[in-house]
Amino acid sequence: MKTDTEIKMSGLEILHNELGIVEAEKFIALIQRERFDYTKWRNNLFEGLSGEEISREAMDF
Repeated sequence: MKTDTEIKMSGLEILHNELGIVEAEKFIALIQRERFDYTKWRNNLFEGLSGEEISREAMDF
């Protein structure tokens, strides 16, 4: 299992690779400004979808 620091570093690396340094920094600033409840967001993410629909969307991704 990764440590908290390793997870943070991996996340920052992914953001940097996918968005570039400027947009990665902007993303972090946006997240820090908003009152965002990740757990609540995840609980509602697949609301109303069957397991089959979730699986199909994952396979399409």
